[in-house]
Amino acid sequence: MSNQVPTVPIYGIPFSKMSMDETVSYLTDTIEQKRQTHIITANPIMIMSAVESTDYYRMMRKADLIVPDGAGVVWAANYVGTPVTERVAGFDLLHRLMQIGEKRRWTAYLLGTSQEIIAAAAEKLQLQYPQVRIIGFRNGYFGPEQDAEVVAAIRKLSPDMLFVARGSDTQEPWIAKYKQELGVPLIMGVGGSFDIIAGRLKRAPVLFQKLRLEWFYRLLQEPKRLPRMLVLPKFVVKVMRDKENVTKPRPIS
Repeated sequence: MSNQVPTVPIYGIPFSKMSMDETVSYLTDTIEQKRQTHIITANPIMIMSAVESTDYYRMMRKADLIVPDGAGVVWAANYVGTPVTERVAGFDLLHRLMQIGEKRRWTAYLLGTSQEIIAAAAEKLQLQYPQVRIIGFRNGYFGPEQDAEVVAAIRKLSPDMLFVARGSDTQEPWIAKYKQELGVPLIMGVGGSFDIIAGRLKRAPVLFQKLRLEWFYRLLQEPKRLPRMLVLPKFVVKVMRDKENVTKPRPIS
């Protein structure tokens, strides 16, 4: 992570303290300068994966910028006395970058989810941001044997921004593995954002967002997410138990 970004460590993961506006400004500069940035919009589930898996932790530490997406991350930083400025939600960040892209005529590529959803998301984003050229999209249902083909196709098109929505286990590791080959200035995992943009899911109402219950609203729409969501109370208990040690350095083994 760049030395110019102020961070808060949570279980060894350096979370940016920048506000949404500061994050957008920082990323605008990196895109304009063609300085590659892999940004992770991280939540408590990802932190717990990093706590439990050295490989996942190592992968996250290789990211160029990690922003506090989940409300639980904001709570944890505040609870241990090293608050972040605010939540920087991936869905909102995607739209803010598209707004800047309107003025600067950036190009974008969308990767992930089903072909039906990615096509609908591409169409809606293109209508909403006509000056951002969406130069390609494809679904996320491909295995390791097709990675080289997918990477080569994206590299050839050379977009300014690549937004990736794959399974939580594969999204960030895939980006980390291929970011050098992709050569795209901004690469960001966007989770379920394409589902919301395409209209398959609804974004949580503002009240739910303010109460930090966006995760609960999503669970109501997708009950199959319950096993993943059970990690959230474990995270809260762990942070409360480890209060004095949450921000202590963790070696990269």
